[in-house]
Amino acid sequence: MTETRQRPLRVLAAMSGGVDSAVAAARAAEAGHDVTGVHLALSANPQSFRTGARGCCTIEDSRDARRAADVIGIPFYVWDLAERFREDVVEDFVAEYEAGRTPNPCLRCNEKIKFAALLDKALALGFDAVCTGHYATVMLREDGTRELHRASDMAKDQSYVLGVLDEKQLAHAMFPLGDTLTTKDEIRAEAERRGLAVAKKPDSHDICFIADGDTQGFLAKRLGKAEGDIVDESGAKVGTHEGAFGFTIGQRKGLRIGHPAPDGKPRYVLDISPVDNTVTVGPAESLEVTALTAIKPRWCGTAPSGPGTYTAQLRAHGGETEVSAELVDDELLVTFTEPVRGVAPGQAIVLYDDTRVVGSATIATTTRRRHAVTA
Repeated sequence: MTETRQRPLRVLAAMSGGVDSAVAAARAAEAGHDVTGVHLALSANPQSFRTGARGCCTIEDSRDARRAADVIGIPFYVWDLAERFREDVVEDFVAEYEAGRTPNPCLRCNEKIKFAALLDKALALGFDAVCTGHYATVMLREDGTRELHRASDMAKDQSYVLGVLDEKQLAHAMFPLGDTLTTKDEIRAEAERRGLAVAKKPDSHDICFIADGDTQGFLAKRLGKAEGDIVDESGAKVGTHEGAFGFTIGQRKGLRIGHPAPDGKPRYVLDISPVDNTVTVGPAESLEVTALTAIKPRWCGTAPSGPGTYTAQLRAHGGETEVSAELVDDELLVTFTEPVRGVAPGQAIVLYDDTRVVGSATIATTTRRRHAVTA
């Protein structure tokens, strides 16, 4: 059953400045909870973050969140977590790319900022729960434990980026939008009915700390340009690049290879080697992954024992694929029923049992039909 709380709670509502978090805070207050809004200042210089009122980390976002809190009628504060964000999210992002892996900064932010730093501080101040605008559902079991499930509307489901939450964190998490069988337009209409000015504000899709959306340019400034070779599967040089960190597994565009492949088909990034600064490219079929290993598992409840069959999601907006998985010595061994493409070390794999989120782990190696790739 969906969790229903029996008494009013002291709730800290994380308000990004977007429409989802504003409606979530409003619903929590309407349900009778004692709600306080908080906006997280994640940059020592907010002007350096994305501008244009996109709903995450800018000065405009802070002001939008404050105005929404005023309309809802709840206290509002801005908390400075810029240093923690820089260390746990931004520096991690850069280090992962430098190591040839493909990180997910939004997932890391949920783990380290919203449900570690923020929740820890909230509990220390006497709050019972942290409320966010994520589309996911917390379910209460008969034995008193909690489970994380997909949102009622799969089109809006965000459980993938919440798969890092453990049972203790779920016990203090509130997602008022998770069981809403409505479209985003209806959420916006609700915001408008409530008098929230963010009703028509665009959603955020970019990485908040890369203001112009140019990830490669951001990394080049942090890591410096380093010319290297682009080679094919035989090792033959087919082009050059200005930094292996500027590529991701499965990338097709922007390779700047001067001549076509012998078969005339497109080439894709197959491997990124930071050791010798080499990028390997090849045909699409060489991207097919049959198995992987994943490390640093985090379980939304009790860790699974023995081999099992699950569905897996490999990216925030990706589909599900059937897998068999087993935890061996704190390493998750996963085999795909059907090969999948575009799987990269550094990404998160999230396991599901029907709609229930089993847990999340970071992909360390992938096994392809031709060879294995190790980060």
